[in-house]
Amino acid sequence: MSKNKQQIPDIRFKGFTDVWEQRKLKDVAPLQRGFDLPKSKINEGPYPVLFSNGIGGWNSEYKAKAPGVVTGRSGSIGNVVFVEENYWPHNTSLWVTNFFDNDPRYVYYLYQHIDLSKFGTGSGVPTLNRNDVHDYSVIIPKPEEQTNIASLFKSIDDTITLHQRQMYYYKELKKATLQKMFPREGEKVPEVRFDGFTGEWEQRKLGEHVTIKSGWSPSNFVRTNSEGFELFIKVDDLNYSSREQKDSQMRVNDNPRFQKMKKGSIIFPKRGAAIMTNKVRILSSDAYMDTNMMALEPQEIDGDFLYTFIALTGLYKIADTSTIPQINNKHIEPYIIYCPSIEEQDKIGSFFKKLDETIVLNQQKVKNYQKLKEVVLKRMFA
Repeated sequence: MSKNKQQIPDIRFKGFTDVWEQRKLKDVAPLQRGFDLPKSKINEGPYPVLFSNGIGGWNSEYKAKAPGVVTGRSGSIGNVVFVEENYWPHNTSLWVTNFFDNDPRYVYYLYQHIDLSKFGTGSGVPTLNRNDVHDYSVIIPKPEEQTNIASLFKSIDDTITLHQRQMYYYKELKKATLQKMFPREGEKVPEVRFDGFTGEWEQRKLGEHVTIKSGWSPSNFVRTNSEGFELFIKVDDLNYSSREQKDSQMRVNDNPRFQKMKKGSIIFPKRGAAIMTNKVRILSSDAYMDTNMMALEPQEIDGDFLYTFIALTGLYKIADTSTIPQINNKHIEPYIIYCPSIEEQDKIGSFFKKLDETIVLNQQKVKNYQKLKEVVLKRMFA
């Protein structure tokens, strides 16, 4: 590969053709250790104090003028922060002392691209030696192109932040409405209801409204990793889903000797420490399931309502924890639930289903834009 080819990124904005210049980081954006400031000496004020892992307080004085780029020196290594106001870089951090006419926000993304964590030393508390970083060579464009690149990545970051805020908002909304749309302990009427619904909720036993099923040993099936075969859900699969269980790491051939769990069944761990994590899911399709899992097939009760109730109350509370945590039929059948009419159940279930779907949608958008940023960073920096 020619030198010129090495000094041109895969993707560029139109109108830029110059070869990028190779420089050492100490000549682009040198780092310096921050200033000592014990937490007891921090006086409440408008200026952020940047520790190794980000803003750790606000002070009445500042040591560096904005804009700034700060990263961890001791403890948390690799995180880079862009500061848009005058600030105090703490002595657990390193801060850029001179941008040498380079675009400050471009420098921020440059340091993200480099991944400073690879310069960390120390087996106990990781430490970043600025001298190791300073000798690292980078290829950079002229300031005008830097500004264009920085603006693109800022736009991506702004989009990520937008969806993170929306996700947080809907999570908080769900938390607040769950407390108000289900009766409090000892009560039979919720604080908030949909229009047209009145009267007390009825006390019933969970066993009256579900068919309880357990899974099968994997040894009964022929395993395959190919798409198009049957899902075989294990406890670990719950770590990669939120509300609906749509996939599994293991696939198996269909075996008519063993019954599948029906679509819409509510599934959760029935044995082991995973019970205490309250991971409850709804099957989005018929599936086989491991022996460490339990399924509740709803009977004459709205499935989305029941899922919401179980996720709220937590079946882990009724688990036998004397040895290895476990949930059996004897725990499920007498478990008390409170139910409104089936019409009100449907309203409540649909409401929280839409909330969950909105949360998942924003989570996925955050992941997609983070992945986009990661890919484009690699291709827009030489």
